[in-house]
Amino acid sequence: MNQSGMASPSRVPREVPGSYGLPYVSAIRDRLDFYYNQGQDKYFESRVEKYGSTVVRINVPPGPFMARDPRVVAVLDAKSFPVLFDVTKVEKKDLFTGTYMPSTSLTGGYRVCSYLDPAEPTHAKVKQMLFSLLSSRKDAFIPAFRTHFSSLLATVESQLALSGKSDFNALNDATSFEFIGDAYFGVLPSASELGTTGPTKAAKWLIWQLHPLVTLGLPRILEEPLLHSFHLPPFLVSSDYKALYKYFSAAATKALDAAETLGLNREEACHNLLFATVFNSYGGLKVLLPGILSRVAGAGEKFHQRLAAEIRGAVADAGGKVTMAALEKMELTKSAVWEALRLDPPVKFQYGRAKTDLDIESHDAVFAVKKGEMLFGYQPCDTRDPRVFGPTAAEYVGDRFVGEEGSKLLQYVYWSNGRETESPSVGNKQCPGKNLVVLVGRLLVVELFLRYDTFTAGVGTELLGTKVEFSAVTKATSGPEAVSNQQH
Repeated sequence: MNQSGMASPSRVPREVPGSYGLPYVSAIRDRLDFYYNQGQDKYFESRVEKYGSTVVRINVPPGPFMARDPRVVAVLDAKSFPVLFDVTKVEKKDLFTGTYMPSTSLTGGYRVCSYLDPAEPTHAKVKQMLFSLLSSRKDAFIPAFRTHFSSLLATVESQLALSGKSDFNALNDATSFEFIGDAYFGVLPSASELGTTGPTKAAKWLIWQLHPLVTLGLPRILEEPLLHSFHLPPFLVSSDYKALYKYFSAAATKALDAAETLGLNREEACHNLLFATVFNSYGGLKVLLPGILSRVAGAGEKFHQRLAAEIRGAVADAGGKVTMAALEKMELTKSAVWEALRLDPPVKFQYGRAKTDLDIESHDAVFAVKKGEMLFGYQPCDTRDPRVFGPTAAEYVGDRFVGEEGSKLLQYVYWSNGRETESPSVGNKQCPGKNLVVLVGRLLVVELFLRYDTFTAGVGTELLGTKVEFSAVTKATSGPEAVSNQQH
């Protein structure tokens, strides 16, 4: 405000810059830029640069002929992005995957919780079911994780001894599926009729929903019609889905009983539980854990020494056990995980439709958006905002969130579809498993540095995120694992 009480010129709402171009033609051209010519980061960064604004009108994939309307108002800085969390301002109905929605044939004919707006009555019931499940199984998470991932790292060591390398992603895909079934329901998927096919069936079902947003590295003349123009037929994965559903209907009886007391239809509850477990949890861990591992690997041996000292000290103080109280003392470990989540959020895209005419504020201006317009955020742009995180915004700084000053930055960590300083509720769209995700990330780091002094790994990319291949590990020379190593 100036002295007369009028808004200063920079705060007067202005038109959102940008262009959608010609119908169909421009959307397809932009899609080719997104997947092949520029890549995701450059696609958004170049448009911010072109229009001199972090709030900009653009087309987003997949476009024709899968999405009815590819036009969005993109919010691409840390200040404008949180409008997407405010359910008083934006509607979230059928927007989980953005401008397209997979067939409900892939989810038993139901619109599952991720596609529901909080104003829809079923949303609160399903989210409460998930909160209740997580609460009822809270004591299972640490022992289940340690059992399954200790076994994974033993396999890593065996593979390194044999061939000098070990594919973490392949091991993680199988291990995470077993861990989730064990932690959530106390029933190993491999001990059910699924056997060892669960991860493959789950991955296939995931691709049928996410194929419009990925590239397989095939020639674009094949990928464009196959992946980006039309939906893959749901019947091709129906047998896989039925097998997954059968496991959940048997393994999750307690959770489904509880769901019925909340007023949910048991069948609808089971489809929601399957989606939350396989899409949200398992799909998340397929991306999350390699992402954390790659960032920690790249941080180098000195950072590894600091992590190992903190972790082993806290565990020793807890009588040699990994407990919640011990984990809470590991400030550097927590920071290392939050920093990985900042740089590599498992879900990069967020959407919301304006409920009313809105004013959206960036660092530099205020923009007028009309009721009904689609808002879109590409999280890596927002959480790597140099106006918040400074000159190292695009770099992994493992201790960024340590101390009082570091903790002030947590409000700008948005991976959970909300601020890290806020909590999920039945009335918002923040991830119900937010705290579990951070816990699991910390447990991976803890398991690594109880076992090893340092490690090295090669890092690349794969379908849904980062690919990590261990190249060497140095066994622990202090702490409980060191004693075990010496005895062997």
